[in-house]
Amino acid sequence: MSKPEILLMGAYPDWDLAELEQHYEVHKIYAAANREAFLAERSAGIRAIATRGELGASAELMRALPKLEIVACYGVGTDAIDLNYARQNRIRVTNTPDVLTADVADFGVALLLAAARKIPQADRFVRTGAWAKGNLELVTRVCGKAVGIVGMGRIGTAVAKRLGGFDCQIGYFDVTRRDDLPYRFVGDLTELARQSEFLIVTLAGGEATKSLVNAAVLGALGADGILVNVARGSTVDETALIDALERRVIKGAALDVFWNEPNIDKRLLSFDNVVLQPHHASGTIETRKAMGKLVRDNLAAHFAGSALPTAVV
Repeated sequence: MSKPEILLMGAYPDWDLAELEQHYEVHKIYAAANREAFLAERSAGIRAIATRGELGASAELMRALPKLEIVACYGVGTDAIDLNYARQNRIRVTNTPDVLTADVADFGVALLLAAARKIPQADRFVRTGAWAKGNLELVTRVCGKAVGIVGMGRIGTAVAKRLGGFDCQIGYFDVTRRDDLPYRFVGDLTELARQSEFLIVTLAGGEATKSLVNAAVLGALGADGILVNVARGSTVDETALIDALERRVIKGAALDVFWNEPNIDKRLLSFDNVVLQPHHASGTIETRKAMGKLVRDNLAAHFAGSALPTAVV
């Protein structure tokens, strides 16, 4: 029996690729010199797409695959996948929730500490020999401070739990109040920013949350405020953020995601009050192996006619 054909949108770790190639005929579109020609030659047989959160799957791509049955996403975010098209054409969509929650939450706290305590700057201070000429400037503590969490889903909840260990005062913004949580609900994001010294964004991406953190929110966060984003670049109005950093409207930022990653706005590279990371919050061996396994489990379940472990559509 021939192996099902799948279209791989971007590189997966070697351990995942080896497993996929054992069970499927894998077409690596990301390695093609001419993607259109590559797709045209293979489109008739492709039954599945294996993608990553930032790469997604457009309606145009899915339309070009007449036998497409499922899109399996390596990541939680599905905002780059045209879910409406998938629903209308009975194409299943899966993602990899839960397995990355702990690592992303850890990283959100790490970024907050890095920005508030100026850990990258202090590292450079030692390496360049500046310490021999005097002491580093004083920094901001995290313990006991007011923290606003934007989006109290799995990751937001995990961040709040961790910051509870720092005796932080936790408030959150979401579409609805979470009665199962002890944290303070604030239904207006600008007001939450006004009440917070640190604002951590853990929202899902997509049109509903696009540029939710805007100039008004940053202005309310204020001159002592630090913004942390481990969600999606689209959730923050990046033009407004750069303006706020240039004019010192806020104290600083720590960013793992960007509007046009990896080709980020070069102005962000010049700020001494910003910590930059390459969309790597879930980038541990343990989490990435679990994510890859969940992608494979979803594909295997689909082709076996079983219930999908983590269906989105």
